[in-house]
Amino acid sequence: MELNPVISMLGRRLRLAVIGGGPGSFIGAIHRHAARLDDRYELVSGVLSSNPDRARKAGGEIGLASDRIYSNALEMLDAEASRSDGADVIAIMTPNDTHYEYAIASLERGFDVICDKPMTNTLENAEKLHQKVQDSGLVFCLTHNYTGYPMVRQAKAMVEDGQLGTIRLVQVEYVQGIKADENDPDPSGALPWRYDPERGGPSLVMGDIGTHAHNLVRFITGLKVAKVAAEVGSIVPGRLVHDFAGALLRFENGARGNFWITQAAAGVENCLRIRVSGTEGSLEWMQEFPQTLTFKPLHGPSQNRTPNGPGTLPLAARSCRVVAGHPGGFLEGFANIYTDAAEAIAARRSGKKANSLAHHFPNSLDGLMGVRFVYSVVESSDANGKWVKC
Repeated sequence: MELNPVISMLGRRLRLAVIGGGPGSFIGAIHRHAARLDDRYELVSGVLSSNPDRARKAGGEIGLASDRIYSNALEMLDAEASRSDGADVIAIMTPNDTHYEYAIASLERGFDVICDKPMTNTLENAEKLHQKVQDSGLVFCLTHNYTGYPMVRQAKAMVEDGQLGTIRLVQVEYVQGIKADENDPDPSGALPWRYDPERGGPSLVMGDIGTHAHNLVRFITGLKVAKVAAEVGSIVPGRLVHDFAGALLRFENGARGNFWITQAAAGVENCLRIRVSGTEGSLEWMQEFPQTLTFKPLHGPSQNRTPNGPGTLPLAARSCRVVAGHPGGFLEGFANIYTDAAEAIAARRSGKKANSLAHHFPNSLDGLMGVRFVYSVVESSDANGKWVKC
């Protein structure tokens, strides 16, 4: 990694405030660790729970000053906006139905924003939020963290370099088994937010992992999905939320694709896999073995590319922290998103220029395209697999 450009531009780290991610949250700890890994941010404030007692306790446990621990997000935003040493950036890691409210409120107060996916629950709100980002000129980063893996960035750079020729075929899958047990039905009574369509969105599986798969395709290929013919539903009998989706894809350049996701594949842990085929060769990458990108040229033997190994392109090399042959993983990929966003934010605030390689983090347009894809898949499924524009 390069020397700290944030401190070079601002003379200090960015001041970060968090909304959500308190006790019991897996992703909250990941966000906070990712923010600190490359020393671009200082965590100064937060509202980690809507319960005041839990918020105070959780804030104290992560080292926040007592006067900067809040139990209400809007109260925190107002308080931090009024301080001379207030937060620069707001990180949002709350249930899906609050992303829009908190992101809009943060932008209105002049904060740059880092937000967990999906960007919003509704297409209308996604369009409004994207327009708000464009009008504000502020930085909005969406944490589709798999785009932070060095070999995913290597794949993108190879496509942009023309090494695959014209893209013709794309296959992507995201397969988990966390909801495969038929003896563990969806909870009854007071539902956790993920099981509530009002809070979790129109499709649990699409919002949770489908948006990741879709974003990975767009990131690597640079192509827009033009149409989908899809089926979405539940594999486990009696389940009220979606745990499966499959779709045929047509891309804007005429390429074809297959997309399938599930959280009901017994025994599978976290298998995100993609194959991209062009006129000159194919690339294959699998999240469970993230150190290897396989390149299969049309005329020549199969090749394995690794971080900092032979043939590593600048976009991938920027994301490697250790020397060749040493592994990086989920947290490091997540941190690359935070690090790139930090450089873009510091450049905006200082009036200086960021490294062009820092501008590949997912943004509000990616968020809008992801929500639009979710709605198109659901619409197609409701129409018995009819081709639907994205």
